[in-house]
Amino acid sequence: MFGIEYDVIVVGGGHAGSEAAAAAANLGCSTLLITMNLQNIAQMSCNPAMGGIAKGQIVREIDALGGYSGIVSDKTAIQFKMLNKSKGPAMWSPRVQSDRMRFAEEWRLLLEQTNNLDFYQEMVSGLVVENGEVKGVKTSLGLEIKAKTVVLTNGTFLNGLIHIGEKQFGGGRSGEKAATGITEQLIDLGFDAGRMKTGTPPRVDGRSLDYSKMIEQPGDEQPEKFSYSNLTKPLKEQRSCYMTYTSTEVHNLLREGFDRSPMFNGSIKSIGPRYCPSIEDKINRFADKDRHQLFVEPEGWNTVEVYVNGFSTSLPEDVQFKALRSVVGFENVKFFRPGYAIEYDYFPPTQLTHTLETKLISGLYFAGQINGTTGYEEAASQGLMAGMNAALKVKEKESFILKRSEAYIGVLIDDLITKGTEEPYRMFTSRAEYRTLLRQDNADFRLTPKSFEIGLASEERMRRMERKEKQSSDFVQFFKETSISPEEANPVLEKNDSSPIKQSGKLFKLFSRPQINLKDVMGFEKVSTYIKENNLDKEVLEQTEIQVKYSGYIEKEKNNADKLNRLEDLKIPKDFDYTKLKSLSFEACEKMSKIRPATISQASRISGVSPSDISVLLVYMGR
Repeated sequence: MFGIEYDVIVVGGGHAGSEAAAAAANLGCSTLLITMNLQNIAQMSCNPAMGGIAKGQIVREIDALGGYSGIVSDKTAIQFKMLNKSKGPAMWSPRVQSDRMRFAEEWRLLLEQTNNLDFYQEMVSGLVVENGEVKGVKTSLGLEIKAKTVVLTNGTFLNGLIHIGEKQFGGGRSGEKAATGITEQLIDLGFDAGRMKTGTPPRVDGRSLDYSKMIEQPGDEQPEKFSYSNLTKPLKEQRSCYMTYTSTEVHNLLREGFDRSPMFNGSIKSIGPRYCPSIEDKINRFADKDRHQLFVEPEGWNTVEVYVNGFSTSLPEDVQFKALRSVVGFENVKFFRPGYAIEYDYFPPTQLTHTLETKLISGLYFAGQINGTTGYEEAASQGLMAGMNAALKVKEKESFILKRSEAYIGVLIDDLITKGTEEPYRMFTSRAEYRTLLRQDNADFRLTPKSFEIGLASEERMRRMERKEKQSSDFVQFFKETSISPEEANPVLEKNDSSPIKQSGKLFKLFSRPQINLKDVMGFEKVSTYIKENNLDKEVLEQTEIQVKYSGYIEKEKNNADKLNRLEDLKIPKDFDYTKLKSLSFEACEKMSKIRPATISQASRISGVSPSDISVLLVYMGR
């Protein structure tokens, strides 16, 4: 790296940094990953799990695009669950419990096997910027490393401050120092910055817990996997998690320490994640509840370390310990380390474009918690997109942007850059207006062709996806074309309390009935013969069932998305002067001048911009 100019430098080796470095390198760019500790690449600094509601869809999307998070999650999983299976397929969300040490190790090994990727262990203290363009980075030892683009993925390290009760100390996470210098320089360059906080629960010794008093939470009987590739296999063995509850006694013991809590005594003024509150926040906000769930999650196959999900706290250690010992099953608990809160700098993401490049400095990209998000999956997806776009900029190719109707990743980035966030942003299925289209089962159909086109998704992935797509569409066509007689159908219909048919009809119509499932139709000889002859796997069968049973909903949502995309195609010039439009409201003029929406559709999603403001814009643009 001494004397070398890299195409892309990625600062930070967390989930965002790892995906960014892999994407840039796999697109053929000379890439350098700089991080303060190479032993902690892709460290799971909070819970040892990937996926979950909406987050599982994001991991599938990362995998479909050619990222590594799905592969690493499969290879290091200790339990698999498909959440929300009782609801419609738009809500199904895969989640794995991970082996924390193996997860980081597998990421490190994958990155080391990636061509075009170099590593360097040091703290980046600043950027080299000339005439509004990034030219490289400066390290704490005074080294200058040149680059055509830079991706900042600093996580919680920028001026990180850890709180445990009355104690405060600098750190990016437990046992690691904070990063300094970058925030101050970016503010000098004209960026707005803010502070956020997040927290983590105590880690405890599993040997000191009484699991017989808790409720066992096993994995799925037929576990699936994240990755669409053939590089991983579903789990054959799994480890159980457990569930227990807090109580009024536990809450009272915790309240005794509230006056020593940094959240209540004013030490922490920044905003934490609304949807992942600390235990003291839960007690305060939901005073009517006399208990809260705690999930007891093993940290790996062989370690005895356990993560107490639901007990995130920054209370003094003695208060944490005393209260946790009053939880059923935790009477003799021993701590590995107490929970803590951490405050860190972030940069409001309205300062970015859809590529995650900053508007102020050309060639500089932000990804992950620096943009105000929370969660490994949200960070990883931003890292992937920033790494891809940094590489495409170097190659002078068209940037890679996903629409809201194409991916949860598209929703995430559009929300961030259009609306901004004043609290840690977390993805939910409810944030996506087209979630029936953005299911976890079809991420490869949606995204692999786009990624293959720019050279990230492999040929093997593309052919695999095409095979699956053809098999499922052919099977759907089979149901549309194949008839079934009342003699064959009615025994199955009556067994499922569904009205019998009086004359032969198409299988598609019968399969569409809510009472009839795939297992039922597989009982028909024509169907079972077709499956055997065409060697259809579980993925194809599931895809076909969804396409048949939800065809009406899917078609309706596609039509709505097409309408939105017409507005997405109406570009607004970069230097458009909104003050020229006298009929525009003052708030709309101010907001659009600041955010600089790229399209009419993006402008319509800005808070404070009304439909009448959009009409004014459309009239002015001759529409």
